[in-house]
Amino acid sequence: MLEGKNAIVTGGSLGIGTAIALDLARNGANVAINYRRHDKEAKDVVAQIEKMGRKGLAVKADVSSFEDARKMVAEVKDNFGGIDILVCNAGINRDSVIWKMEEKQWDEVMATDLKGTFNYCRAVAPLFREQKSGRIINIASINALRGKFGQTNYSAAKAGVVGLSKALAKELGRSNVNVNVVCPGMIETEMMAKIPEEFKQKARDETVLGRIGAPEDVASVVSFLCSEGARHITGEVIKVDGGQYI
Repeated sequence: MLEGKNAIVTGGSLGIGTAIALDLARNGANVAINYRRHDKEAKDVVAQIEKMGRKGLAVKADVSSFEDARKMVAEVKDNFGGIDILVCNAGINRDSVIWKMEEKQWDEVMATDLKGTFNYCRAVAPLFREQKSGRIINIASINALRGKFGQTNYSAAKAGVVGLSKALAKELGRSNVNVNVVCPGMIETEMMAKIPEEFKQKARDETVLGRIGAPEDVASVVSFLCSEGARHITGEVIKVDGGQYI
């Protein structure tokens, strides 16, 4: 499905990012991931990619750094010979009700979740325009669409990702570049392990399928959006949440 394609996945050393990177590789793509702290996990992901017969690359880069993003895109292009797919997945949360939220909590989430998405989209845009092709999939959240108590920073940042992506779809459409957003609901990841069981159960009860999603549920949608089968889909926001939003 993606034979010969070259992809970047930010935040690819854990959770949803790892699942996306491996699914893209499983479908034929060479995949580069970025990571900030998890050296061993990043190397393990690359090893799994290479075991499938694809090229893998791990780059230590801070997504909130404009320069790191530019350098990584250049490095991936040099190593793979080109870039066809960008998946902006890296994200953090620093939850608090707004009357207790520190400025640092706001700034860190905005820098990683929203500015990080901008940094990588900005870095690949000239290349995608020049080659007149490309796929960008930005990972947001259903809380970008509905808001979430205790997550004004996260909800705002992810809502910004939705707006950025829609505008970007308009700007790059004439260059045959598709830009879409995937909004997961509650997904079983390392980040979720810190959440009290009562909150997990509440999320489970919110879904119509009665279950919490797996990272692979998100990954399969991302791979589809990167495929030729999704060539006429752009500017869309697709929820992967088991009906949690409704």
